[in-house]
Amino acid sequence: MTEPLVHLEAQGVAVVIDPAGGALPSVLHWGAPLGADRGDDDALRSALSRQAPPGTLDAAWQVTLSPQEGDGWSGRPGLQLRRGGVLLRPRWRVTTSPSTADRFECTAVDEASGLRLTFVVAIEAGGIVRLEQRLRHAGSPDALPVEVDWLEGILPVPTTADHQLSFDGRWTREKRPVVTGLPAGATVRQTRRGRPGHDSPALLALSEGAPRWSSGRVWAAHVAWSSDVTYRVDRITDSVTQFGGGELLQPGELVLAPGDELVAPPVLFACSDSGLDGIASAFHTMLRARPRHPESARPFVLNTWEAVYFDHDPAKVTALAERAAAIGVERFVLDDGWFQGRRDDTTSLGDWVVDRTVWPDGLGPLAARVHELGMQFGLWFEPEMVSLDSDLARAHPDWLLHDPRHLEHDPSLSWRTQYVLDLANDDAYAHVLGQIDALVGELGIDFIKWDHNRDLVESVHDGRPGVHSQTLAVYRMFDELEAAHPGLEIESCSSGGARTDLGMLEHADRVWASDSNDPVERQDIQRWTGLLLPPELVGAHVGPWESHSSGRVTPLSYRMATSLMGSAGLEWNVLGCDDDETAAITRFAALYRELRPIVHRGRVVHPDLRDPAWRVTGFVTETRDAAVYVVATIASLEDARAERLRIPGLDPARRFRLRVRREIGDAAYGWIAPEWFTDGEIELPGSVLESVGLQLPTLWPVQAFVLHLEAL
Repeated sequence: MTEPLVHLEAQGVAVVIDPAGGALPSVLHWGAPLGADRGDDDALRSALSRQAPPGTLDAAWQVTLSPQEGDGWSGRPGLQLRRGGVLLRPRWRVTTSPSTADRFECTAVDEASGLRLTFVVAIEAGGIVRLEQRLRHAGSPDALPVEVDWLEGILPVPTTADHQLSFDGRWTREKRPVVTGLPAGATVRQTRRGRPGHDSPALLALSEGAPRWSSGRVWAAHVAWSSDVTYRVDRITDSVTQFGGGELLQPGELVLAPGDELVAPPVLFACSDSGLDGIASAFHTMLRARPRHPESARPFVLNTWEAVYFDHDPAKVTALAERAAAIGVERFVLDDGWFQGRRDDTTSLGDWVVDRTVWPDGLGPLAARVHELGMQFGLWFEPEMVSLDSDLARAHPDWLLHDPRHLEHDPSLSWRTQYVLDLANDDAYAHVLGQIDALVGELGIDFIKWDHNRDLVESVHDGRPGVHSQTLAVYRMFDELEAAHPGLEIESCSSGGARTDLGMLEHADRVWASDSNDPVERQDIQRWTGLLLPPELVGAHVGPWESHSSGRVTPLSYRMATSLMGSAGLEWNVLGCDDDETAAITRFAALYRELRPIVHRGRVVHPDLRDPAWRVTGFVTETRDAAVYVVATIASLEDARAERLRIPGLDPARRFRLRVRREIGDAAYGWIAPEWFTDGEIELPGSVLESVGLQLPTLWPVQAFVLHLEAL
């Protein structure tokens, strides 16, 4: 008797799975719900089958959740295993496959090898499909070990998907979108940096035609893992297109002895009929539904890096904290330079002891003053790194996560004059955790800026590649610190945005999107980081008038408008600001506090405009009764008369008051200046705002303003 199909349906998404009668299951449909009348299972199987029985073609009938060559599959295998250096060819037999309305679990065994493979397919908040896999060596104690080359998760998409979007980039210019036609065959995109990297693919999105923000069908996959990954597409002529990914393992990195189990990083899938905004909405909804998602208002931050760099004068830093509190800062973060011997970036990483030659009374007085002023106190660490010129490296050279020959033959292969500490080494882990834990407890630290400033090169742990074990150790340290200190928050910074994946967001509380505070670069960095992360999780600070990373000079109003699009703050020596700048920053801090409930809880939208100089990002409340729009230019406009801005998502049956919030200052404009913009206020129905829109002013290059809409 044929097994019934498994129908998962929740959050506006359906997944139909064919248990396949003892073989590995196949996904027949992933996408829109099928409705109450979805027909009988045999009819649906018949509608989707590739050929009638006896089906003698040497090709897979349907692609399973982990397709193999032995299934007749000519694409990339779902998993690849070896035993004794020889390719292992399992023959899976399903033993259990329980399901609920939104979750399917399947366990299969290969009796010859003693392996057990488990899949979980679940629909989460936002309609995200979460695909998990576990591989266990359940053989006898004397069975040979099994080497895992990869274990990847895939789902099908229609063959009408003909374009793909992923990302590239570099330091201070992360998340550069790369759109190409979908290539034929089995293709992969991989990262090999020991962290996702500034050039990380970030996700893989397939679309019908070039992807657009507000319209079109799009399918996206993200590997929730904080180091090396593979993204894959199989567009082959005798199958439905498959895509997904998984962790990239080095040869010999992961070997399962009897009793061992590999838990693969989850692969998260989203689909949308409303373009990339629909993909972003799905991921944002999922993240906001997590128990660990921050519930308190995201504080206005001042981080001291660009204010003082390594010049840690206690009196100056204390004065900076006092000025910060006066202008409305809610979290004060002391960056690099506070610990023993750290006068530049060539030394002392790993010696997490306060430098008493710079801070003779320790950091206690500063932390106490910050708390007295009503602010949270944060401190910078780089726990995964070590300098050769450090007490730690001199005492424990065996704690480095490098091939010893690397240091012996070519020590110049360091990165920023630093190396990586092997946190999978129990002694190294305990040492670093103990130092950080003591300082958090002693100073009452509320926030850690956790930096990670280099790629991993020839990482070796116990004679094997060590990236996998290092990543798990980092996750564990995050979790242990936050468990020991309830309320502690940790930011993931990796020389900017080199580690902003959703694996890290299972442990961190926000990310630093980029070391660039150039707001022109930041417009796109934050826009594309937001394809995965909602704005409340993305640090976005106002820097000085001249960007330290690009040398570009920009108006203060533009810098503040860009910062408003995330978890806002300052990266600036505000002691040097004149009276006008200080007043403007104070107004901006108040505006941020007023508008952050909309920005940090609303649906993010990007109206499609023709002119590539525009950058418009909107935040619309779930109840559709308010919105904030940041309207900016990154270059000169093509037309003397700018186009209209249509504002989607508001309740069409209600009238709205629209105001230009001038607290940040005025935007400079040219020939076209409509009355609503110059007068700063107008009332219109939501239906008119969406269907007709607003005539935009002809803004000069690198100008921005903030629109605030409220239902009357």
